[in-house]
Amino acid sequence: MNTATQHFKRLRYGIVGSALFALLAAPMAYAAPPAPPSLHVQAQSWVEVEPDKATLSARLWENTPAVSTLEDTDREALGSARERLEQRASELIAAMEEIGIEQRAINAGSLNVYPEHVAGPRNDNGEQETLMRTRLERPFSVELTNIDQLGDVLDALIGAGVNALDGVQFDLQDRDAATDEALTKALEKARHKADLMASTLDVTLGPVQRIEETQAPVFQPRMMAMRAESDAMSSGSASDYRPGTIRIDAGVSVEWALRGQDARGRPGRVAGEQEQ
Repeated sequence: MNTATQHFKRLRYGIVGSALFALLAAPMAYAAPPAPPSLHVQAQSWVEVEPDKATLSARLWENTPAVSTLEDTDREALGSARERLEQRASELIAAMEEIGIEQRAINAGSLNVYPEHVAGPRNDNGEQETLMRTRLERPFSVELTNIDQLGDVLDALIGAGVNALDGVQFDLQDRDAATDEALTKALEKARHKADLMASTLDVTLGPVQRIEETQAPVFQPRMMAMRAESDAMSSGSASDYRPGTIRIDAGVSVEWALRGQDARGRPGRVAGEQEQ
């Protein structure tokens, strides 16, 4: 291969390499267009509502006599305990209906049977024997759509001799309306903040570019623990109880396009501080 041919090949490769480099570098020569001006606002709000629904939980139980082992418990003792329990359950339901609670609002749970350990007498050596007995138990719940009836229901349950009151759960009959109100207030707060910031900066809000929830409205029924033996509660009045309020929080993030002379002269985003 002569010198001229080699020189020609080197020249050709050099031209091709330069062309490829130019093609690869071409996109880098074009800068991305500036982002349109926008205003980004976050806001959080909440509502507090009074509950208009309550569910009260209680339990009835009966025990068989304590014996050395469960095998010593005869069928007659179990049958007698169950008969007493069913009789008390019927009396409790009758007491609820007597104060105006509808039958469909009373939920009588299924029968639960389980063993229990109890402390027995001490022997001559001072050692305490552990005895066994069987507990037969039925849970009850009463759902109220009139909170004013709560005191009467509690008094009636105690009067019927329930063994334990496990608590009251306060709720809303229309949860959607309350969560919608919390979300609406958060959006209104975001709009107010955006209007304030835009007017202060001498720009005008354009169309909404993006909306998202930063905190979806979360509704949690309010619980009031009332677990106590009925004998201990009988000395007080349940009608003095107040349900309080339920708080529902919501948060949003909204972005608006900006219009106006100042906005056109300052490309980019104006970010609002998050408000709690």
